[in-house]
Amino acid sequence: MNECELVGGGDAVTQRSLVGAETLSVLPLVFLLRFGLGTVSYAAGTPGGLFAPMLVLGAQLGLLFGLLCRLAFPGLDIQAEGFAVVGMAAFFTGVVRAPLTGIVLATEMTANVTMLLPMLVACFAAMLVPTLLRDAPIYDSLRKHTLRRERVLQAESSQK
Repeated sequence: MNECELVGGGDAVTQRSLVGAETLSVLPLVFLLRFGLGTVSYAAGTPGGLFAPMLVLGAQLGLLFGLLCRLAFPGLDIQAEGFAVVGMAAFFTGVVRAPLTGIVLATEMTANVTMLLPMLVACFAAMLVPTLLRDAPIYDSLRKHTLRRERVLQAESSQK
């Protein structure tokens, strides 16, 4: 993997994860780097969106989990790439709370419906856990933050 693949929308990183081209030794480092860069990029207001970075992170987490399962259960023929597909849908669902959108995006990117049942189960869990923890979906949080910022700016401009 070259340095150019680590920045940008992440399509190359996602595709590498979906074919299982990442190694267990480099995957956590790339995940943390992408997570940090995505946060900084969004906070700075640079273009890049949230959809593609979320799918990249989900694919990487899924692949990491699949590779760890392969190590833990060497007697089973575990296809870690399948975990990457499920991870994309589940991560997206957990952050956005849109399970159908997550499943459709993962299915569309992979052109594969064989992982539909595992995606449904993972997305159910990804909806359930943050809901029970009363964690707001990202777009609700971003909207509240934007409205709060606008009120502060309006208050500052009216004081001048």
